[in-house]
Amino acid sequence: MRIIPKERFVEEREEIKDLIKQGNIFIYPTDTIYGIGCDASNSKSVLNLRNIKNRETKPFSIIAPNIKWIIENCEISIEGMKWIEKLPGPYTLIFKLKDNKNSKEKVCKEVNDGKNTIGVRIPKHWISDLVKELGFPIVTTSVNLSGDSNMTNLEDLNTEIAKKVGFILYEGDKKGKPSTLVDLSGEKIRITER
Repeated sequence: MRIIPKERFVEEREEIKDLIKQGNIFIYPTDTIYGIGCDASNSKSVLNLRNIKNRETKPFSIIAPNIKWIIENCEISIEGMKWIEKLPGPYTLIFKLKDNKNSKEKVCKEVNDGKNTIGVRIPKHWISDLVKELGFPIVTTSVNLSGDSNMTNLEDLNTEIAKKVGFILYEGDKKGKPSTLVDLSGEKIRITER
């Protein structure tokens, strides 16, 4: 596992984008806590991530490349648009995926266990610029085994997870908490502080 500080990330940006395109699982900072993810359209990588986290079925969320991607691929109500206007920010918005082939190819079924909903984020953080440059969504989930505490610095990193990731984009301690979950996929909006 390679630790890449932010300064080196700037110098190696293109190489890092290539590693992500090749299917590497990696750890990265956000505006809240550290996340772990991979290309959300790569079934093999997403299955590997499920194995790393011991998370067989619970859906993962994604960092979308931009708001346009969310609008093109998700069913959004008037209320949902109000929440989209809060992005970028510390929110995970759950929408129904549009029922078209294009939407389903952009996020493999292993991300959301074949469900017709997806949790989307655009963190207020430079990681969102990287995802925008990639042009495709990446999986975002906390860096822990299911049920354990979240990673906020290298000391929190589970050694078993560390052995199985390609690299870490590291910027020191994170003081945040997981993003607020806003479920906009049903009749009523459900908000969960985590």
